[in-house]
Amino acid sequence: MITNFISEKAKIGENVKIWHFSYIGDNVEIGNNVKIGSLVHIDYNVKIGENTKIEGQAYIPPLSRIGKNVFIGPAVVLTNDPYPMCEKMIGVTIEDNAVIGARAVIKAGVTIGKNSVVGMGAVVTRNVPEESVVIGVPATIRYTRKEYDKKQRKWLES
Repeated sequence: MITNFISEKAKIGENVKIWHFSYIGDNVEIGNNVKIGSLVHIDYNVKIGENTKIEGQAYIPPLSRIGKNVFIGPAVVLTNDPYPMCEKMIGVTIEDNAVIGARAVIKAGVTIGKNSVVGMGAVVTRNVPEESVVIGVPATIRYTRKEYDKKQRKWLES
């Protein structure tokens, strides 16, 4: 029984863990120490940096660029076609240390800046500046990453 499909044309780094029923397409490059959850679909021509974690049921379309130390929550959807169905596509860019919450949707061509956070369920239609936290539909800036980290520390201490 086949549990995963990993293209022979994919470049997989060291210590990469890919869970059950995931798809890795042609010309995908995955850095070292990446974890990919069950039922994740990573289409062709995608680049993923080291130490990134992609939770189950995420969809990563062609032309996506994901940096280092990124977290992508369960069932996140990146898109690559701003005017479906069009043959001209543009990927999403997620820069280093970004956090994408569960079930967020990110529009084609959007860049999520370094150290930014996208809240769960957010619909991101515009670029997210570095060090920002965006929430809602459409996603808007609510506070800074510094404030987010402070809230996280408080939560851990309670």
